[in-house]
Amino acid sequence: MSEQTTIKQTAINWFEIPCEDLDRAAEFYETLLNVKLLRTQLDQNPMVIFSSEQTGANGNLVKRPFRKPGRGGTMVYLNCDGELDDVLARVPMAGGLVLMPKTPVPGGHGHFACLRDSEGNHIGLHSY
Repeated sequence: MSEQTTIKQTAINWFEIPCEDLDRAAEFYETLLNVKLLRTQLDQNPMVIFSSEQTGANGNLVKRPFRKPGRGGTMVYLNCDGELDDVLARVPMAGGLVLMPKTPVPGGHGHFACLRDSEGNHIGLHSY
């Protein structure tokens, strides 16, 4: 019997956060999460990619005519890896608004919070 490498599977393998101003959105998320995002393009379409490990979910910021930012769209929760309080403290200086403060997830599954980003999207944050 051969050994196989097990790859951790998640429900999400890619996400897109729509933006009107890609540079403004990139600066918002870099400030908020204290990370450097990768600026690139695909077929003349600029995008900004969130970095992740091989087994994690990947995603990007995009500006496309058929994707509009807003509060009624899909909700994405970004991992804050034990730094939820620090991330929430950076929301106002990054140009966002905290919509729901740090809140415990029932059953001991960490905490979450919600915000409105620089583009008007509602984004969730999660941390254990």
